[in-house]
Amino acid sequence: MSYQFEHSMVGDLRKMHAQLVEPVSYQLPIGEQMVELNHLLNQLIQLEYLGEIHCIHCGRRSKKSFSQGYCYPCFKKLPQCDTCIMSPEKCHYHEGTCRDSQWADQFCMTDHIVYLANSTGLKVGITRVNQIPTRWLDQGAVQALPIVKVSTRQQSGLLEKALKQQLNDKTNWRALLKGNAELIDLQQERDKLAPLLDQAIAELQEKFGIQAVQPLTDSEVVSIGYPVNEYPSKIITHNFDKIPLVNGKLMGIKGQYLILDTGVLNIRKFTAYNVKMSW
Repeated sequence: MSYQFEHSMVGDLRKMHAQLVEPVSYQLPIGEQMVELNHLLNQLIQLEYLGEIHCIHCGRRSKKSFSQGYCYPCFKKLPQCDTCIMSPEKCHYHEGTCRDSQWADQFCMTDHIVYLANSTGLKVGITRVNQIPTRWLDQGAVQALPIVKVSTRQQSGLLEKALKQQLNDKTNWRALLKGNAELIDLQQERDKLAPLLDQAIAELQEKFGIQAVQPLTDSEVVSIGYPVNEYPSKIITHNFDKIPLVNGKLMGIKGQYLILDTGVLNIRKFTAYNVKMSW
């Protein structure tokens, strides 16, 4: 079916920008331009993959996207694509084998937060201090509570690994798109973790120093609402690699997902894809 649209933009997709207001405000980068998405709720939109992928680091044309937007050479050499990004406790900076120590100084050897969140139930997570609340919005969390501040990414990974003895660290994306999670008393959950948390903090302080690992006992829970008019009863996913044309009425935005009446589209997954968006 052919639709008539008044507006269109062409460019490479980037992950959505989000601001913590009520509800969350979303903008979708298309090349150098921004599309204000909240204004398009209940409107028909269309995204067409034009057949090219351009690496978000070097701009090289790539047949496939690696690690959400990189070409293969960049994926193999850049520090932000190293295995320690997904498993921070495996950081090898101190061994002198970091892919780019200057990059690590800026992004890894800096203050991080370990937090509890509720996206599809209770989970533990980590992020740089300057990525709060962006990290929570990207995950579609409806609640979040910082619990510990540490001085490096590796320390946050070590603490997260200890807490994963009792907590999940994953989000069930299908449940995320079927509705909001039931609210949790995150402060109470933090208190329940006290024996395990205190032990893990003490061990890290002994290794890295007291000032490097600081519990955040006075943090307040952050509550987050998303611009979703209607959740799908059945999850159908759009995939540009299989069907390059996606259209439908925009019913909501949550995390990095567009929720259409025809299915959901994970924008983060298709970062670097060259598209034409119409509305």
